[in-house]
Amino acid sequence: MANVKKTAPRLRKISVYLYIPNIIGYVRVLLNCIAFYLCFSDKRVFSVLYFISFVCDAIDGWCARKFNQVSTFGAVLDMVTDRISTACLLVILSQVYRPGLVFVSLLALDIGSHWLQMYSTFLTGKTNHKDVKDSTNWLFKAYYGNRMFMGYCCVACEVLYLILFLIAGKQSESLVDVVASTVRQGSPLSFLVAFSLFGWAIKQTINVIQMKTAADVCVLYDIEKKQKP
Repeated sequence: MANVKKTAPRLRKISVYLYIPNIIGYVRVLLNCIAFYLCFSDKRVFSVLYFISFVCDAIDGWCARKFNQVSTFGAVLDMVTDRISTACLLVILSQVYRPGLVFVSLLALDIGSHWLQMYSTFLTGKTNHKDVKDSTNWLFKAYYGNRMFMGYCCVACEVLYLILFLIAGKQSESLVDVVASTVRQGSPLSFLVAFSLFGWAIKQTINVIQMKTAADVCVLYDIEKKQKP
């Protein structure tokens, strides 16, 4: 009887690991590993694999809701995969464009804002870091409250990074010069870059707002904690 009681929690734990959205998450990790292994030898294959992994981010979320398999582990796996894949791409871009500090700063902002948001979520007892209904910032609420808007900003950001990687030369180039010359061409690529730049700018603005809002939550938590007898 005791063995049965010990086995039951173990089986439930394994079942969470085998949730459909979590399996998709493992596939995303594998795709990213292959993509970054090939990033300098085959840019196009890298871009395709990276983008497929990014699209799977939306698919695993849909599966989690569809099959009632939402889990804390899945949410963390999802965010960690997103942050690491974007971070790796930003590190690569920092090596092929001048000034590289731009991409390193974007990396720090991305990781810092999301980490603070996750931590502040747990402090307030919320179960989802996207629950910002009590925020007073309209843009922040619009971003997390509208899936289409958030999807556009996220896709625009990743597409812009991929385009910059694909058009980068072998030697370090000026980021401003490359973006300006691409936009001035008047080609479909120019339109895509301009369209992506707008979404990218909103995404970075959201990251700044998110970092400040989450930091405020942490500070208020400290103040309330000290005021308790």
